[in-house]
Amino acid sequence: AGPTKAKLIFVHGFSEHINRYNEFFPKLAEKGIQVFGWDQRGWGRSVAKPAQKGLTGPTSQVIADVAAFVKDKLPAKDNADASPVFVMGHSMGGGEVLTLAADSQYAELVGQVRGWILECPFVGFPVGEEPSSIKIFAGRLIGRLLPKQQLKHVVPPEYLSRDEAVVQAVRDDPLCHDTGTLEGLASLLDRTALLSSGRVQLGKHVKGVLLTHGTEDRACSYDAAVRFMEQQHSVEDKTTKSYHGAYHQLHADHCKDEFTNDVIEWILERCPPSVGMAEPREAKL
Repeated sequence: AGPTKAKLIFVHGFSEHINRYNEFFPKLAEKGIQVFGWDQRGWGRSVAKPAQKGLTGPTSQVIADVAAFVKDKLPAKDNADASPVFVMGHSMGGGEVLTLAADSQYAELVGQVRGWILECPFVGFPVGEEPSSIKIFAGRLIGRLLPKQQLKHVVPPEYLSRDEAVVQAVRDDPLCHDTGTLEGLASLLDRTALLSSGRVQLGKHVKGVLLTHGTEDRACSYDAAVRFMEQQHSVEDKTTKSYHGAYHQLHADHCKDEFTNDVIEWILERCPPSVGMAEPREAKL
């Protein structure tokens, strides 16, 4: 392996864990992109007992967790030669990444991040997949009394990828537990509703955003994510890349090679020459 050209902090999605990306991350590492990730509170190996499944806490806790992880990986401000830091989120994690980037209390931290990458972020429900208003109202009502009450929310595995082997692997993975808490699910819905409302504006300190999304995503709305990007007028460096026919997990769908190369290229194009710009360009030939 050559020198580290960039650092990437990855935030996973709902009912999954960081080891679901074990094919994707090594491809980034081969190009000098060092990846950091963790199982978020309530998910994956962070769950020590059944009562902790989906126990994420409210949005303030979720975003504080992400911010703390990012802060830990940022270089010292006087280290001019340090590798730039990027933050990437998938699905629920993409919504969390956007929520962090838009939160004024984290503006100083956000300004130190070189770029933000969204893989099929949860900015809205696809048409026909929205939960009923009655179900949401009842959940919120009970959630005020029993915030830690668990509730199953199943995203059909066949919505995730066109690769049947991936779909079966998700079905067979005990760490993909499809379990939230009423508090956690309500907070997730609130974050998503705000992002889809048109009221969230990323500031000029957000240096760059790449949206990647499958046009046939049935878990998170492609249209809502594209619309969000169109509404961001303060971010000069913004790119939307659509993958025609692709589903929700671009890193594990038929487009995975194209997607991986797009992410690598976008990151390396934003790295200074001092951290090895020439080498990846040669590797593309």
